Amino acid sequence: MAEKRVDPEDGTAYTWDELSQFYKGKYKKKEVEAYWEACKPAKRAKSKAKSKAEAEPKAKTKAKAKAKASAKEAEPKAKAKAKVKAKATAEPKYKVKAKPKESKPPASFKVCVCGGCGGIGQPLAMLMAMDRNVGELCIYDLNISPMPPAGVAQDLVHLERKCTVKGYIGEVGQPPVKFMEEALTGCNLVLIPAGLPRKPGQTRDDLFKVNADIAKGIVEACAKYCPEAVLAMIVNPVNSIVPAMAELYKKKGLDPMKIIGVTTLDVVRANKFVGEETGKNPNFISVPVIGGHAGTTILPLFSQDKAGKLLPAEKVPDMDKHVQDAGTDVVNAKNGKGSATLSMAYAGARFGSAILSGLSGRKRTECAYCASTVTDIPYFAQKVVLGPKGIEKVLPLGELNEHETKRLAEVKEQLKGEVETGLKYAEANSLE
Repeated sequence: MAEKRVDPEDGTAYTWDELSQFYKGKYKKKEVEAYWEACKPAKRAKSKAKSKAEAEPKAKTKAKAKAKASAKEAEPKAKAKAKVKAKATAEPKYKVKAKPKESKPPASFKVCVCGGCGGIGQPLAMLMAMDRNVGELCIYDLNISPMPPAGVAQDLVHLERKCTVKGYIGEVGQPPVKFMEEALTGCNLVLIPAGLPRKPGQTRDDLFKVNADIAKGIVEACAKYCPEAVLAMIVNPVNSIVPAMAELYKKKGLDPMKIIGVTTLDVVRANKFVGEETGKNPNFISVPVIGGHAGTTILPLFSQDKAGKLLPAEKVPDMDKHVQDAGTDVVNAKNGKGSATLSMAYAGARFGSAILSGLSGRKRTECAYCASTVTDIPYFAQKVVLGPKGIEKVLPLGELNEHETKRLAEVKEQLKGEVETGLKYAEANSLE
C-alpha cells in the first residue's frame, strides 16, 4: 500500500501521486516534494511505525543468539543501522520548517457565474461550487434561459460543500445593472460564459456585434458593483471581446488587467493530445499556448514541454492543427447541435480555481489572453502569474523553435485585425 500523508489545507490523506498531481503546474516539483515532506503521515503510517517498534525486541533476541558467535562483528553493523535510521528520521523534521506558509487554510471568496444556466454555465457553476476557496456562489442569467437561476442554485446547494448558492434573474432588453447589485457586490471573481454561440455561416464579426453588447452590459454592472473583481471572459470571439471590454474599463478609470480572456481550453487540449501521442500522463504535461483563442491564432509551444519535445518534427504541424481545430471537431461530432460546453466548463473552472488560489496568496502560473507588451500586438495570450491582485506579471514567450517562430508571424498577422475590431468598439462606446 502506498504511503499517505495529510494535506494541512483540507486535513485529507493523499498518496504522493495524488498530491503531486493536484499541485502540478501550481508549484515547482522541488516545492511539491518539500511540501510532501512537511505533511504528517496518516495514522495508518504511524501504526506501521508502531508495529516495527514491537517487532524490534524479537529481532534483538535473535541477534543476541548470534552474538555469542560473533559479538564484535554484530556491534558495528547495529550501530551503522542506528545511524542510518537516525538520519532518515531527522531529515523530514528539517524539511517541515522549510515551507510553513503552505499550511494556509482555504479562503472564502465570492464568485458569480454570469450566464450560469447555459450549456457552459451550469457545469462551470457546479465545478466552482466544489472549489475549496469558494464560500459564496451566485448564478445570474436572463429570464429566457433554459433553466431559472434559482433552480440551478437550488440544485447546487445540495452539494457537500461549504459554499452558499443563490440565483439571480435579469430581463431581456433591460440593462443587467438593474438586476445584479446583490449578486455582484463583494465579488472577487466573475466568470462570464455569456453570449450567443456562433451559428453556421455566421462570421466572427457578426457574432462580435451581438456578443459585445451582451458583454458590455455585464462588464458595466461589474464596474459599478465590484470594480476590484477579476473578470474572466468566456464570450466569443474572445480575441475581440477582451480588448473591447478592457479598453472600456480603462476609459472608466479602472484596471484593464482585471479583464482576462480564458484560453485554458487550448492548453488542456494540447496537453491531452500530446499525452495520447506520447503515451505520457496529461496530468504531468504543460504545453504553453500563446497568441489568441481562435483558429490560426492558437499557437501551442510543444518545444517548451518535456513530453511535447518527444513529438517527431514531422508530426508537429498536424498536432498544431489538431489543437486549432479541436472546437470544430466537437461541433461536428455533435452534428451541429452543440459546441464544446463540458470541456470549456472544465477549463474555465481550472482557470477560475487558479485565480482564487492567487487571490489567497498562493501564486499560480497559467496562460491567459490580456493586455500585453510581449509582442507588438496590444492583446495577446501568454503565461501570466496570478497573485493577490489578479494578474501580477505577464511572462515572456521564451525560446521558440523554427516551426513556432514561423507560426508566430501568422498568428500576429491574423490577431492584429481581430484586436483592432475590439479597439474600435471601445472607441465608439463607454460604460455608464
